[in-house]
Amino acid sequence: MFKKIRSKPENILEKYTHKKVALEDAILNYVEPGDRIFIDSACAEPLDLTQELLRLAPQLPDIEIVHALSVSDLDYYATSDSPDLFRYNAFFIGRSLRDYVMRGLADYTPMLLSEVPDLFKTGQIHLDTALLQVSPPDRKGFCSLGINVDMAKAMAASAEKVVVEINPNMPRTSGDSLIHMDDIDAYVDSDHELIEFTFEKPDIVAKRIGKFVRSLVEDGSTIQIGIGKLPNAVVPSLKKKKDLGVHSVVITDAIVDLVEKGVITGNRKTLKPGKIVTSFALGTRKLYDFVDNNPQVEFHPVDYINDPNIISQNDRQVSINGAISIDITGQVNADSLGYRFYSGIGGLVDFTRGAARSKNGSPIIVLPSTATLADGTQVSRIVPCLKSCSGVVLTRGMVHYVVTEWGIAYLYGKNIRERALQMINIAHPDFREDLLEHAINCNYVYQDTELPRSIDGRLSIYPDKYETRVQLKNGKTVTIRPVKPSDERMVQELHYSLDKKEVYYRFFTPMRDFRRYRIKRFVNIDYSTNMLLVVVNSEGGKEEIIGTGGFFKTDDPSMVEMAWVVRKDWRGNNITRITLDLLVTIARELRYRKFCAHVIEENSPMIHILETSGYPLMSKKREDDIIKYTIDIRKQININEYIL
Repeated sequence: MFKKIRSKPENILEKYTHKKVALEDAILNYVEPGDRIFIDSACAEPLDLTQELLRLAPQLPDIEIVHALSVSDLDYYATSDSPDLFRYNAFFIGRSLRDYVMRGLADYTPMLLSEVPDLFKTGQIHLDTALLQVSPPDRKGFCSLGINVDMAKAMAASAEKVVVEINPNMPRTSGDSLIHMDDIDAYVDSDHELIEFTFEKPDIVAKRIGKFVRSLVEDGSTIQIGIGKLPNAVVPSLKKKKDLGVHSVVITDAIVDLVEKGVITGNRKTLKPGKIVTSFALGTRKLYDFVDNNPQVEFHPVDYINDPNIISQNDRQVSINGAISIDITGQVNADSLGYRFYSGIGGLVDFTRGAARSKNGSPIIVLPSTATLADGTQVSRIVPCLKSCSGVVLTRGMVHYVVTEWGIAYLYGKNIRERALQMINIAHPDFREDLLEHAINCNYVYQDTELPRSIDGRLSIYPDKYETRVQLKNGKTVTIRPVKPSDERMVQELHYSLDKKEVYYRFFTPMRDFRRYRIKRFVNIDYSTNMLLVVVNSEGGKEEIIGTGGFFKTDDPSMVEMAWVVRKDWRGNNITRITLDLLVTIARELRYRKFCAHVIEENSPMIHILETSGYPLMSKKREDDIIKYTIDIRKQININEYIL
C-alpha cells in the first residue's frame, strides 16, 4: 500500500498575483467614461472601490452607477461639483440616495426584484463593470460573495469586467454564493470592517402589530420578512412559536435570535428542510459571524429566492412586508409619497404572490395606522384613496391580510363593502368617521352604516384583548373574538342556517327573516356595556361563524341577559360552555354581578349547561313554557383549560 502524501497548502493568490492592482488602477484601468457600473449592495458594498470611484469621477464623466440597495453613509454626490457628472440608478432607494432621487439627481427603476437579474443576463441593460466585495479564495480558487448574493452573481456573469475587493472580514457562506478567481479580472486587498446595519427597537405600536401577526403564524410555518424596520420589529413576537423555517430575501439579527431560542429549526419545511434560505444579510457582526461557514444558512441569487413558483413550494409560507399607505379598497402603495419616490417595489409582489400560492400560506402587509409629518401633524396611513401619483404596488386583488396596531383586516375574496368596513375597523379611531363618510359618499357601503358607539356617543373601540384561540372536543382549533361590523353577512348566514326549532329556541318566535335591520344591532354594539362573541372557523382558508354567545344590558345595572346560537353540525363540542366562561370574564370586568337567561323548557341541552355551569343559581322562575335563570357571576371559574 502507498501512503498518500499531503502537499503543503499553497497560497492560491500567488497564482493570481497578475490580477492584483492598486486601488486607483482598479478604477482607471477598468472603468471608462460613459460606462455603466454595478456596485455590490447593502452591507456588502465594496467601500474602498466605491470611494475611489467617486474620487475619480471627474475623470470618468457620464458613468452610470447601478445599485440594488445602498445603506452606507457615503455621500455619492459630495465629491462632485457638477450634479450631472455621473448618474446613479437604484432598484430600491436607500436612505443615502433618497434625497437625491427626490431632487431629480438620481434615478429609480421600479422592478420586481426577482426579474432584475434577467435585465442584465439577456443584455437588455448592458453592464460594463461590476465592483464586488468577496472573501479570500479557498485552495480551489473560489471566493464567496458572502453576505450579499442577491444580484451580485448575475452582475458578475453579465459584466464585461469584474473587479473585487478581497476582504478577510467577509464571511464564507453556503449555497450558490461562489465566484472563481478565473472569473475575476482584477482585485485589490481590503481589510475594512463590513457595514453594519441596526434597526430601531420595537415600539409599542410595533409590539401590538407583532401580537396580531403572531396569531396568523402557525407552528411549522416558513417566514419571510421584508426590508424595513416594521417587518423586522415583528420577528421577536414569534418567540413562542415552534419549528419555524426561513425563506426570505433578507435575514437580520432578529432571525439569529430566534435560531438561538430554538424557534427556527426548519424541520417542517417542504423546500430545503432544515435550511435558512436567503439572498442577503442586513445586520451586525453578530449576524455575519452566524452565517460564516454555517451550512444551516444558504445564500442564493434573488431570481431564485424571489421566484413565486419557488416560494410557493414552501407549505405555510408567511410573507411579512411593510407599506406606506393603503386605501379602503385594498390598494397598496409601498414605494412613494405621492409623486416623490421613497423606497422601492423590492420583494413585496414576489413574496405576496408566492405566499398566496403556497399551501396554507399567508401574505401579510403590516403598517402603523398613522404617520407623523414634519410639522407634527398626524395623518392616517389608511386612506379614502391613494394620494395623487402614489404607486399601486399591490392591486386590490392581490392583498390578503392587512395588520395595524388596531387589528387584522382580511381582504382576499371580499367585496368592496366588506373591505371598506374591515379597513375602517383597523384604522386609527381619530380617522374612522372620515373614512366611513367617504365610503358612504362613494356608495361603497350602505347609506345607514354606522360605527359602533358607546352610550355617550363616543366611538366604541374594538377590544382585541378578548380575542383567543381554543381547541374544541373534535380537535379543531377556532378563534373566539368580539363581533365586528364587518361580520354582518356571516352572522346572517349563521342565523339562516338554523332550522325552525332552533330559531324558536333563540328568538321565541318562528321568524325566518334576518335582514340587515335585524342583524345590525348585533354587530354594531357598545363594547363597554354589551358583548357578542363570535366563534370563527377558518379551516381551509374559508372564514365562517359557527356560533355566537353574547350578553346585553338590562334595566338592572348589575345584570346582563345572555343568549347563544351554535350551528347544528358544531354542537357537542363545548362551544356554549366555553363562550359562557369567556363572557363571564368580560362581564365581571364591566362590573356586572349576575346574568339571566330565558330558556324554553324543552331546550334541555341549554338547561343542562346552565344548571351545571358551576356558577351559583340565584333564582329559577317559570312563566308558561319559558324558564328564566338568574345566576351569580361574582366568582370567576378558571378558564385556562380552554385557551391555547
